[in-house]
Amino acid sequence: MNTAITILRMLVRLCFAALLVLGIVFWTGHGLSLIPAHMIVGIILVVSLWLTSILAAVARAPLGFVALGLLWGALTIWFGVNQMSFLPGSAHWVVQVAHLLIGMVAAGLNERIGALAQTRTAVAG
Repeated sequence: MNTAITILRMLVRLCFAALLVLGIVFWTGHGLSLIPAHMIVGIILVVSLWLTSILAAVARAPLGFVALGLLWGALTIWFGVNQMSFLPGSAHWVVQVAHLLIGMVAAGLNERIGALAQTRTAVAG
């Protein structure tokens, strides 16, 4: 189980780095044709967060973190898909910052949940 969690943690790190670079490119008004790729990588990040959360539940990590990981993943996808309809116009930058922060929390939460699961697995195993 530790190997799977390590792979998921690395995958989320890689996805987050790619998403951050793509997000900066979009924010500068370039590469807008890559938005579908950004969405796919975002979905991979969220599915990885969900899998990490499920493995953490199996490892008996605190259920609050497990639930938060599952719910935050759903929030991340919902916000990402719907963000273009929030605050259109000159105030949309607020939504873009919120999108960035939600993604940062998703990546950080995956790190925390993965670490908790690996600690629980090491203690039990």
